Amino acid sequence: MNNDLNQDPDRARKRARDQVRDRDLVVGLDAGGTRTRAVLASAVDGRVLGQGVSGPGNALTVPVPLLTEHLAEAVARAVPEPDRARVVAVAGGFAGAAETAPDEPGRLNALAALTAALRRLGITADSVGVSSDIEAAFASAPGAPADGLALVAGTGAVAMRIIDRRCAVTVGGDGWLLGDDGGGFWIGRSAVRAALRMADGRGAPTTLADAVGRALGVPAEVLPYAEDRLVGGQAGLGGPDGLGGEGGVGGAGGRDGVGSLSGAGGRDGLGSPSGADGRDGLRSPSGAGGPDGLGTPSGAGSRDGVGSPRASGPNHTAGPVSADASASPSTPVSASGVSGTARERLPAEPEWSPARRAAYRMHLLPAVMAEPPIHLARLAPLVAEAARHQDAVARAILDEAVDHLLEPVRALAPRQGERIVATGGLLGPEGPLTALLSERLKALGLTLDWVADGCGGAVALARLGHGGSPPSSRTS
Repeated sequence: MNNDLNQDPDRARKRARDQVRDRDLVVGLDAGGTRTRAVLASAVDGRVLGQGVSGPGNALTVPVPLLTEHLAEAVARAVPEPDRARVVAVAGGFAGAAETAPDEPGRLNALAALTAALRRLGITADSVGVSSDIEAAFASAPGAPADGLALVAGTGAVAMRIIDRRCAVTVGGDGWLLGDDGGGFWIGRSAVRAALRMADGRGAPTTLADAVGRALGVPAEVLPYAEDRLVGGQAGLGGPDGLGGEGGVGGAGGRDGVGSLSGAGGRDGLGSPSGADGRDGLRSPSGAGGPDGLGTPSGAGSRDGVGSPRASGPNHTAGPVSADASASPSTPVSASGVSGTARERLPAEPEWSPARRAAYRMHLLPAVMAEPPIHLARLAPLVAEAARHQDAVARAILDEAVDHLLEPVRALAPRQGERIVATGGLLGPEGPLTALLSERLKALGLTLDWVADGCGGAVALARLGHGGSPPSSRTS
C-alpha cells in the first residue's frame, strides 16, 4: 500500500507536466514579398489554432522597421493576447533569408525584425529560428523531411539540395536578367517574343499574338485576328472579345507571385538565398488576386507562380504529383518555332496586312518597355491557356520551359528514388508544367511532392526547435 501511495504523487506530477505541455504553443511564419502569414499551432501535435496575415516580409527588400511591423501584425492576429505567454517556439521562413553564412544580410534582418516583433507582443519563446522560405517549404512536405531536393517554379526557377533541413547547394535562382529559365518570367517573355516574331514574319502563327496584344492594351483593330476573332471564337479561349474578353484573363491570382491579368499578384518570387528577383511582388494592373501566385486564367493559382489554366479539382496542400494521363504529349519543338505534326494545330494565317503588323509592333514594344521587365511573368497564364487549346507555339514554350527546369535538377545529381519537393504554381496539382515535368522525372526514377507554402514547414521547424517531433502529414 505504501508503494501505491508513493506512486500516486508521481502520477499526479506527470499528469500536471503533461497538462502544461499540452498548453504549449508554437508559431510558424511564411514571409514573402507581398504578404506574411503566421500560424499558431499546438506544440504537441501541430494542430492549427489560429492564423494571421499582414504585409510584405521579404527580408532583403522590406526595411527592418517595416518588416517588424508586418511580423508583429501577423503574429498578433494569429495569437490571442491571453495565449502569448504559452508560446514556447517560433520559426519563420523568409524570402531573401538563408543561413549560408553567419552574417548573411537577409537572415540578420529577419532575425532582428522577428525578435523585435515578439518582444513588442510580450512573447518570450525559448526557441526563435529563421530559415529561407524554400527551406520552410521543403519541411512542409509530409513527414517534414530533413534531406532531399527542392524545386521552385513560379515567377523564376531555382533548385536546392537540402541537408539536415538547411540549403547545402543552390542551382539557379539568378533572377530574370541572368537566369530563372523555365519560370513564369521566362514563359511570359517567350510569349511576347513569339508575338513579335509572328508580326514581322519570322515566326509561326499563334493565338498568343492576339492574347498578348490584348493584355498589353494594343488596339483591337491592329490585332492579327481582329476580324475573325479566332482566339475568342474558333479557339474558344474566352468570350467574343478574345482570351478572357476585353479585360484579359479573368480569375483570381494564386499565392506568392503574379496574379492573373485581372487579379492581383503575389508574394515574392523565388526567395533565393541572394534574394534575387524570385517571389517578390508582381502585382497585376488591376483588381485583387489570391494570396500569392501567378493566377490562373479562370481560377485561383497557387504559391509563388503561375497557376494552372483551370484551377479546379481538389485543393491539395501537399502530396505526390504525378503525370496526368489525359495531358497531351509534348511536341518536339522550340519556343521559337514549330515543326512536324505540331503544324496541324497552328491557327490559320490571318489576313494581317503589313501596315497592321507594323502598327501592332509599334504599340506592343512601348507597352512592354513601360513596365519593369519582371512583370512579363503575368503573361504566363496566357501561354498555359493557349497551350490547353492546342496552340502549337504555346505548347512549344511550355515544353522548352520543362527542359530548362530539368537542368538545375540534373545539376544536383539526384539519386534514384530521391524526394523532390516542389512549390510554385507552375508545378501545382493543376500547374501547366506538372504533367510534362513529372513524366520526365519518372524516367529518372524521381517523383514530385507539391506543397502550397512554407507555413506547415515553419510550424514543424518550430516544434523541432522546442524538442517535439514534427507531424507525419499535417499541413496548415
